[in-house]
Amino acid sequence: MNVLLCSINTLKRLYDISAVEVGQHFYWQIGSFQVHAQVLITSWVVIALLLVSAILIIRNLQTIPAFGQNFFEYVLEFIRDVSKTQIGEEYGPWVPFIGTLFLFIFVSNWSGALLPWKIIQLPHGELAAPTNDINTTVALALLTSIAYFYAGLSKKGLAYFNKYIQPTPILLPINILEDFTKPLSLSFRLFGNILADELVVVVLVSLVPLVVPIPVMFLGLFTSGIQALIFATLAAAYIGESMEGHH
Repeated sequence: MNVLLCSINTLKRLYDISAVEVGQHFYWQIGSFQVHAQVLITSWVVIALLLVSAILIIRNLQTIPAFGQNFFEYVLEFIRDVSKTQIGEEYGPWVPFIGTLFLFIFVSNWSGALLPWKIIQLPHGELAAPTNDINTTVALALLTSIAYFYAGLSKKGLAYFNKYIQPTPILLPINILEDFTKPLSLSFRLFGNILADELVVVVLVSLVPLVVPIPVMFLGLFTSGIQALIFATLAAAYIGESMEGHH
C-alpha cells in the first residue's frame, strides 16, 4: 500500500511539473512599463549560456581543434552555408545576425524542453522557454523586418521602394501587405509550433502513462531545432530578396 501511495505521489509531482499555466504572467514594473519577468529571466539564462560557451571556446583556440572548438566551427560553417544559400555572395555581414537568431531560438526551444523550469515557483505564472511567449516571437520577427528594410535601403537607397509598384502600380497595396505579413507569419509560425508541442505533451501526460509522452518529448527536441532553422532560413531569404529586388 505504501509503495502504491508513493508511486501515485511521484506521478502527481511529475504531472504538476508538466502542467502549463495559460494566461498568467509574473510582472515587473520598470518605470511606466510592465514586463513579463519570467520571459526576461529565461532569456537572460539563454543569453548567459551562449556567452559563456563562446568565451570558453575562444579563450584557447587551437590550430587542430578539439571537440568543443570543432563543434562550434561546425555550427558556424552551417550558419554561413544557410546565409550564403539564401542571401548570395554578399552574405558576409549578415552571418552574425542570422547566427544570433538561429542560436537564440534553438537554445531557447531546447531549454524549454530540457530544463526543469517549472520546479522554480513564481508568485504568478511559470518559467518556460522564451519563445513560448508571443512577445518574444514578435520581437524576433520585427528585428527581421527591420533588417529586411535596412538591407534593401542600404544597397539601393530610395530606389528600393520602386519594387512596390512593379510590375504594375496596381499591385501597390498587395506588395505593401506582403511586407506586413512576413513578420506576422514568422512570429505566429514559431510561437504556434512551440506552444502546440508543449500542449501535446501535457495532454498525453494527463491521459496515458509517462512511457508514451517521453518519446514525444524527444520528437519535440527535433522539431524545436527545425523551427529555429526555418526561422533563420526565412529571415535570410527575406534579406536576400530585399537586396535582389524581386519577389
